[in-house]
Amino acid sequence: MELVELNPLRNFLVGLPGIDGLDARAAAIVMRTVRNTVDTGRTVVCTIHQPSIDIFEAFDELLLMKRGGQVIYGGPLGLHSHKLIEYFETIPGIPKIRDGYNPATWMLEISTPAVETRLNIDFAEVYVNSEVYKRTQELIKDLSTPYNAIHFVMTTVIGVIFGLSFWNKGDKMNKEQDLLNLLGATYSAVLFLGGINKSSVQAVVAIERTVFYRERAADMYSALPYAFAQVVIETIYIAIQTFIYSLILFSMIGFHWQVGKFLLFYYFILMCFLYFTLYGMMTVALTPNHQFAAITMSFLLFSGFLVPRTQIPIWWRWFYWACPVAWTIYGLVTSQVGDNNSAVEDPGGGVISVKLYLKDRLGL
Repeated sequence: MELVELNPLRNFLVGLPGIDGLDARAAAIVMRTVRNTVDTGRTVVCTIHQPSIDIFEAFDELLLMKRGGQVIYGGPLGLHSHKLIEYFETIPGIPKIRDGYNPATWMLEISTPAVETRLNIDFAEVYVNSEVYKRTQELIKDLSTPYNAIHFVMTTVIGVIFGLSFWNKGDKMNKEQDLLNLLGATYSAVLFLGGINKSSVQAVVAIERTVFYRERAADMYSALPYAFAQVVIETIYIAIQTFIYSLILFSMIGFHWQVGKFLLFYYFILMCFLYFTLYGMMTVALTPNHQFAAITMSFLLFSGFLVPRTQIPIWWRWFYWACPVAWTIYGLVTSQVGDNNSAVEDPGGGVISVKLYLKDRLGL
């Protein structure tokens, strides 16, 4: 009541004949306050009856419906309601508005059922076939397109590219280079698409964070359900994305088709994409902007590929165990070939089993 300057009217009954507390001046005060609220970045939806010119032209957009709930007009008003006036004046048989006449009153007068009958038209049908309607639908479509749709396309394309690049590497383990190639394939496969997940989600969260701060300041949201909702919906998309990616990679890289091995492969890829995405969301929440958040990726250097764990200085090895990518590579390699006892040629000329090589040389 204080915000919209209605304290003097707080005990009035509104709507009874002779003691209507919300007169034209009070209505103007309320709508001026609403307009000031909108100017701070909030969206306000109002149902309004018989507004004055000043109040009507304080609105940015109008949704006009006739009896039965069908839309007659939905779009911007424009300066001095010129867009609304132009729309209705293009309809054959509609008289032009007189100078100084209230556009709201004119709009209601020329869109009555009696006018529809006289002109033999349906204003709702006219609107559906108008350019205003088409532009509105295109805008809704653009704003409603989820960025995750792009993820599925990129997942398929990237999966096929990596599958062709590392074709049958999972079945070739005669030399040390073969094992290193397999390790590199694993590292590249999880890092590339995981990094894309992280980068793409950051831009989206950065925009949503602004809305969240605004609505939380208005006591509309609590942080916990908001964050929980973001995590849940991303998890669903990532689970589908991971299945597509795992199916393509597992079959093209040439790992042995066993249900247990495939499920472990899927599990480690899923966890990888999840922590990349959630890490990206977290860095946006903790940094001033997503450009700054994008540079917080240094932990990837300690994943055990560029420098194997056995070669990392002992005093810095704790960071390897703290690095989530290290656990992903560890899990993927050992789950697929960690039980392989076939012989592999050592660079020194000796022969060692794949299992022992992974354990002694790479610490897997």
